[in-house]
Amino acid sequence: MPWTGELIAIGTVLCWTISVQFFEAASKRVGATAVNIIRLTVALILFSLFLFFRQGYILPFQFPAHAWFYLSCSGIIGFFIGDIFLFKALVEIGPRVTMLIFSLSAPTAALIGWSLLDETYVLHQWLGMFVTLFGVGIVILERNQKASKLNIRGISLKGVLFGFGAMFGQACGYILSKTGMQTDSGYLDAFSSTQIRVFAAVLCFLVFFTVTGKWGKVITAVKDTRAVLFTATGSVFGPFLGVSLSLLVLKYLTTGVASVGGGVKMS
Repeated sequence: MPWTGELIAIGTVLCWTISVQFFEAASKRVGATAVNIIRLTVALILFSLFLFFRQGYILPFQFPAHAWFYLSCSGIIGFFIGDIFLFKALVEIGPRVTMLIFSLSAPTAALIGWSLLDETYVLHQWLGMFVTLFGVGIVILERNQKASKLNIRGISLKGVLFGFGAMFGQACGYILSKTGMQTDSGYLDAFSSTQIRVFAAVLCFLVFFTVTGKWGKVITAVKDTRAVLFTATGSVFGPFLGVSLSLLVLKYLTTGVASVGGGVKMS
């Protein structure tokens, strides 16, 4: 079907647009770290149920070892490290500027794909990525200048750094995902691949909360019904549908072009 990849990418953008609003609202109520573990746990349950009824298994143990390795690394870098930065950026500088910075994951992924995966890009694709970069810079500078004139708080450096940390996590995670999904017989299932990423990230969060002794924050967050509802709704559109669609796009488009949709993500 013509334009299949492009249509899936548009669907990915819509999912992220919806999910980011719910995650921001939940993060402001109970904190970014607690929201992360709740949303990934909900996503893992959704994946397990979906794959059990569709394929008859809970985890794709039939995937080759290299797929588990690269997809797990992708989950750790993208969902665990990158999303910690992302949720902190959402609270610090808001979803609008955070998503603008996050959109730079597309040209970043393109550069990595071009240098490491031998992907090729034509001139108008590079120009499109440059326009994205230029636009992000203008918006950030403009908002800071207006804030300065009105004597109000502008965009903090800490928030911008959080945003760039999330962006690099997204770009690197995307490259690792594509590497893990590729086999001699074609691409692996996008939903199963995303589940491996989520599974690896959940394990990292379990260790992280145990070592740092922050389970109390999670327990407090779970008691906030509205925060849990916001997070669960965001999980459906974010890690479950959004991430899976973003990996499905890799079957049809190059990494840099595909990540334009995945780059406008919540997580």
